[in-house]
Amino acid sequence: MHPARSILTAAGVIHALHLILVHFRLKSKRSDTFPNEDRSEYVKVQGSRTASNARHARGLPGLHTPGLEGFALDNPIGPTIGGRGANPITVTNADELLSAVQGDAPKIIYLDGELQPSGRLRVGSHTTLLGKGKGANIIGEGISIVNATNVIARNIGIRFVEGDDAMAIHNSTRVWVDHCEFESQFSVEIGPDFYDGQLDIVRASDWITVSNNYFHDHWKVSLIGNSDILRDVDFGHLHITYHHNYWRNLGTRGPAGRFGHQHIYNNLYEDYLYQAIHSRSDNQVLVEGNKFIGNTPIAVDTYGLVIPEDSPNTCVCGDEELDGFANLGAKNDFGDSLVNITQVGSFKKAPYKYTLTPVKNVEKVVRANAGLGNIKV
Repeated sequence: MHPARSILTAAGVIHALHLILVHFRLKSKRSDTFPNEDRSEYVKVQGSRTASNARHARGLPGLHTPGLEGFALDNPIGPTIGGRGANPITVTNADELLSAVQGDAPKIIYLDGELQPSGRLRVGSHTTLLGKGKGANIIGEGISIVNATNVIARNIGIRFVEGDDAMAIHNSTRVWVDHCEFESQFSVEIGPDFYDGQLDIVRASDWITVSNNYFHDHWKVSLIGNSDILRDVDFGHLHITYHHNYWRNLGTRGPAGRFGHQHIYNNLYEDYLYQAIHSRSDNQVLVEGNKFIGNTPIAVDTYGLVIPEDSPNTCVCGDEELDGFANLGAKNDFGDSLVNITQVGSFKKAPYKYTLTPVKNVEKVVRANAGLGNIKV
C-alpha cells in the first residue's frame, strides 16, 4: 500500500472529496477520447528546429555532449557542455566539494563517496559535476544553481534535504541534470512541508534537460515557476525537457509547471498520491510516450485547482489558479489513471530532434537505466 494512503486525517477526507469530484468529472475524458493524440510509435523524431537552433547544436565541432537531448542541447544560446576543456579534479571530502563547485571558471569535478556538507553547494557557471559509481551521494544538504549558465550534474545522489530543495535552479540557463537520484521520506506523519522540492526550477530559468533520474519517496517533487508575482518574469522562459525519468511513490508535481513550456516524454510513473503531470497558470506541456503503472488518480491535469498538499495556502480548501494547457503527442499508456485536459495547447511539436522509445518498452528501458551507476564515469 502507498505509505501516505495508510492514514486518513480529517483534512485528508476533504482532499479525497476533491479527487472524487474530479474523478466523476473526468469519466468521459479518458485518454483514448482525445483526437489530437498521435497513435504512432517513433524511434527518431524530427522536430521543428530553427536554423539558429540547428547551427548552435550541430554546427560547432566538438560541442555535442553524448546522451544529451532536448532544450539543454538545442536552444538559441548553444549546447550545454559544462566545464569541457578544464582539467578534472576528484573530491573526497565535503569541504573540498563546497569549494570546488564555486566560481565561473570552467571546471570538471568528480565526486567520490558519500559526503555530508555543512551547507548547500553553490554551483557556478561552466561546471560539470560527476559522481563515481553508485556511491556518490550528498546527504542532508542540497545543490543550488543560481544566476549560472552551462552546468551539468550527472550520477549524483541527493538525499534527505530537510526544509529546502534537494536541487534548486534559479535564474539559470543551459542545465543538464542526468542519472541522478533524489530521495526523501514520504508519509502522512511527515507531511508535505517537512521537505521542500526535489528539483525546483524557477525565476526565469531556461533551456534545461532533466533525464534518466530516479525521483522517489517524496511529497512535492518538481515545481516549475513558483510565484504569481513573478509571472511576468517567468513568462517566455522555463523551456524544460523531462525524459526517461522514473517517478515512484510520490505525492504531487511530476512535474507541476507554471508559465513555461515542458516536453515530457518516455517517463515511467508508479504510484502518485494525487496528480502526476500538472500544467497550470497558462503553462504548456507536450506529453508523449509515458508509461503509468500502479495507482495514480490523475496522470495529466490542466485544471487550476491546487490541493492543500501542493499549495502555500493553509486553507484546507487549497487554492485555485488559471488552467494550463496540454497536448498529447505520441501514444502514452496511462493505465488506470485519468486524464483531465481542460485546454488543448499550442505546444504541439518539440523544436528539436529526439529519440522516442516506443511506449511498450518504456518501463523496461527506464527501470534499467534511471538513477545512479548506469553511466561510465
